[in-house]
Amino acid sequence: MSAPLTILGTGMAGLGLARQLRTLDSERPITLITADSGDDYSKPLLSTGFAKRQPPERLAQRSALEVADQLGAVVRTHTRVTAIDPESRTLWLDHEALPYSELVIATGAVPQPPMTIPDDLTAKVFTINDLDDYRAFYYALTRLNRPARVAIVGSGLVGCEFSNDLAGGGHRVSVIAPEATPLARLLPESLGQALADAMHEGGIELLMGRTLASLEDVGAGVGLALSDGRTLEADLVLVATGLKPRVQLAAEANIETSAAGIHTDRYLRTSVPGIHALGDVACVDGVNAMHVQPLQACAKALAATLAGNPTRVRYGPWPVLVKTPLCPVVALPPARTPARWRIEGESPDLTAMAEDEDGRLIGFALTGACVRRKVELARAAPALLV
Repeated sequence: MSAPLTILGTGMAGLGLARQLRTLDSERPITLITADSGDDYSKPLLSTGFAKRQPPERLAQRSALEVADQLGAVVRTHTRVTAIDPESRTLWLDHEALPYSELVIATGAVPQPPMTIPDDLTAKVFTINDLDDYRAFYYALTRLNRPARVAIVGSGLVGCEFSNDLAGGGHRVSVIAPEATPLARLLPESLGQALADAMHEGGIELLMGRTLASLEDVGAGVGLALSDGRTLEADLVLVATGLKPRVQLAAEANIETSAAGIHTDRYLRTSVPGIHALGDVACVDGVNAMHVQPLQACAKALAATLAGNPTRVRYGPWPVLVKTPLCPVVALPPARTPARWRIEGESPDLTAMAEDEDGRLIGFALTGACVRRKVELARAAPALLV
């Protein structure tokens, strides 16, 4: 029998790996450990549920118990690993010692609030990074029993998707961000402005070029002071200012890490024998791509490796599809700063092609009706990891 496998995390990476491995090895003992409820759900659907008024129970495809039964695995929920001891191959769960043979770290990434949230505001200020977070925010909205005033801090992918979704659910949404236009890391400014115009027409208030200075409890709501001196009041605040890989556990075990994640090679091996990493927490050969397709490629490759067929990870030219129905967006951000952006079309239907010094396509961004060009341009773009 193969050595038992322990996986930390039951998100798309951890469960995806367990499923892939089960197709190759039906007998290997698998233990999954998670700090949350362990429910099986599709994370991308978290930012589409409010417009559809979907309760969290509708998003959960299987409970942790059903996952355990389906995979023939042990699933330990609401369990935090406090330390990894690679020398003795032991996990510490507070005072409990749990031996492991092979370990996969798939702990994902954690939101980065721009400031410490005061204790008296934790029932009104939220991040949404998993189903438990969605559940908390959903019921906070439900308790209001009316359309909510929601302030979203951040205009990246998460901030734009949730603002579109919440506005579609009938809520009044304000977005606060320091950039001039939304999705500044994915879109050149003219395409970002096309998205901004569509969001404005959809009833979303955009407060761009501003940062959040402070939060305060104002009774029934939250007062937000902005860097330009403006103040506004909201029932609830959703912080969407980016994610950082959860590397602390690995770093404390002397596994090689950086701000980009746990360092792995193309076989998802970390610097410590017997320990692999994948998903949002992993920096694979210098690349951390926090999107679904790279995650799925890693899970498939690592499952093959763990089943005895060493398989290198490869990433294709996979564009990011942003769920903003007010103005559809697709982007393949270039791996390096382009020499120029060549922009075609008229707003909101725009194509932006990132080119190097020799005129070669190294990335692209599409808005509106031009998103239908994603397959054509992806075929011409370079792979992220060959």
